[in-house]
Amino acid sequence: MSLSAAEDDSRSEIHIPADIDWHMLDKSKFFFLGAALFSGVSAALYPIVVLKTRQQVSSAQISCSKMSLSIMRYEGLRGFYRGFGTSLMGTIPARALYMGVLEVTKSSVGTATVRLGFSDTTATAIASAAAGLNSAMAAQLVWTPIDVVSQRLMVQGYNNSNSCKNAISNVHSCRYKNGLDAFRKILYADGPRGLYRGFGISILTYAPSNAVWWTSYSLAHKLIWGGIGCSMGKKDETGVIEGSGFKPDSRAVVAVQGLSAAMASGVSALITMPLDTIKTRLQVLDGEDNGVRRPMTVSQTIRNLVKEGGLSACYRGLGPRWASMSMSATTMITTYEFLKRLSAKSQDSLSS
Repeated sequence: MSLSAAEDDSRSEIHIPADIDWHMLDKSKFFFLGAALFSGVSAALYPIVVLKTRQQVSSAQISCSKMSLSIMRYEGLRGFYRGFGTSLMGTIPARALYMGVLEVTKSSVGTATVRLGFSDTTATAIASAAAGLNSAMAAQLVWTPIDVVSQRLMVQGYNNSNSCKNAISNVHSCRYKNGLDAFRKILYADGPRGLYRGFGISILTYAPSNAVWWTSYSLAHKLIWGGIGCSMGKKDETGVIEGSGFKPDSRAVVAVQGLSAAMASGVSALITMPLDTIKTRLQVLDGEDNGVRRPMTVSQTIRNLVKEGGLSACYRGLGPRWASMSMSATTMITTYEFLKRLSAKSQDSLSS
């Protein structure tokens, strides 16, 4: 799909690089380079995810700075990367599945909606929402077990720090040596259901979150370029904008992509934060029934959050999550667009 909509009126004023569709990509290069690039992004942002997870499962309000100092003091730098190896191993296939479903859905739905007579702006919004929804649902098949294992490892040892002692009263008591050991013990104790604990709430969290994000991103992207096109052009006597032939450089393109991603992340984080907190607690914490530890239910988790502070308890970790989502989305979308251009087939290949 092209960028059109707001850009259509300014195409003569501002020459934006054309979007690259699924059929234009070298698939092997796309997935190989994608695994390498997104692994680097995950490594850079992982400490923020650890902070967010620990805040979400904490029964008390603990600031990011206090928690960061506690981790560094009692666990060292390794504390910020607990479960990273497991997360990285799962991120590569999950991200490949996510990107593949995203591009295929966006291309096919976009083409279908245009043929049905929808305007290009509406078609882009529908295609982006459908692509975000489908890709998130597909990726959760891989991401949920990885989330369960990596989050158990993230909070392990939390109560060893004096400043955070007893902050988590229901954290799983089992000790894990590494990701593989955690996988085996969870599978042995709870079966496959244990690895997919919180799968339903994960779908409810990430599917609409991705749909909102990609729709917001595409609309913000068009709006910003449309505004730039209008500001760069001049109006004649009839009010029509005359072209100025402005061609943005790569830095301008990246800046617009980053700003669009940050705007979309703010909306998505605020809407889905309570669901993400419930999901994290379901995957990490246990409840007690007659002295026997059992996985917590959604209703038990909500009741506990209400007792601990109501709606504000649902938004614990919002700061790190918002920062993580904004930085992740900005780096993800710029890396993603850069990756697509690196993986684009040559014109000779496309014409043959």
